Amino acid sequence: MALKLFRGKIDPKCALCEFAEIPDGSDVVLCRKMGAVMLPESKCRKYKYDPLKRVPRTIVFKGNFSAEDFKL
Repeated sequence: MALKLFRGKIDPKCALCEFAEIPDGSDVVLCRKMGAVMLPESKCRKYKYDPLKRVPRTIVFKGNFSAEDFKL
């Protein structure tokens, strides 16, 4: 039984593909499978999700907490 990460709510895009390589300081993606330069938001039929390329959203706590709130 395969575990479905994130319940299929991740939109496919080249920036998250297993075959994509993003050069440092560049706004394009180099696709090893297609042999082409792609935009990070585009996708193709060879797309395969790589969970290690995903940058998770940061959690922002709303409230005024102090150090005493976290003491036991």
